[in-house]
Amino acid sequence: MNESEIRDRMAARLLTAQTPWGRSRLNFYVKWKRSAWNFTTGFAYFLKRAFDIVISLIAMVMLAPVFIFIGIAVKLDGGPIFFRQTRYGLHGREFGMLKYRSMCVDAEAKLKDLLAKNEKKEGITFKMKDDPRITKIGKIIRKTSLDELPQFLNVLKGEMSIVGPRPPIQREVELYEQRHRRRFNVKPGITCLWQVGEREGGLFEIGDRNSIDFEEQVNLDVRYIESQSFWKDLWLLLKTVPAILFGKGA
Repeated sequence: MNESEIRDRMAARLLTAQTPWGRSRLNFYVKWKRSAWNFTTGFAYFLKRAFDIVISLIAMVMLAPVFIFIGIAVKLDGGPIFFRQTRYGLHGREFGMLKYRSMCVDAEAKLKDLLAKNEKKEGITFKMKDDPRITKIGKIIRKTSLDELPQFLNVLKGEMSIVGPRPPIQREVELYEQRHRRRFNVKPGITCLWQVGEREGGLFEIGDRNSIDFEEQVNLDVRYIESQSFWKDLWLLLKTVPAILFGKGA
């Protein structure tokens, strides 16, 4: 349909709407379109939530021995097993994101002294090679992303999703510009496009997530938000495993 035909149809509808019968037809059409849209979005939400719950339960059952082993190892390394950090999720709401503790107990206090050594040029996110706050066990579980496993509990609670933008900390949010806040339009996730290094949209593309700067992370998150689907989530989840094994970790 060309532009002229579209204009003709719109003009015809406007003329029709000027009669009682035309207004009734137009109202019915609007209500039908709204109902169809609500059903489509509602079903998509239901499908994503069901996917999150099923995958989280399966992962927690199958990886139960790993959960126990890591918990013991972290405890023997000194300090608490879990690290609960305030993050920002859907619509900018705060929640406590769980991780296996991979840093020393006073890591947050020491961060201020290390910000000058930040390898991320934009300064919003923090990255440092040989971070002195990371424990011996922490280096292993961070390299393999095993420190993220407790976040399946956040998913079950509905605070996170399996796939979605990574949730930021307060220091990062305070530096956000308005366009960065589009990340808050969906629930944050355990994995996402830039976590697996998918920059060009390649089906089998896996790359180095450490080479992706903050602005590109935001662009990739927005791309995901605008094109998310059940099959995309499933494929990103499957790609996460080889991304951890063969890509460059945290």
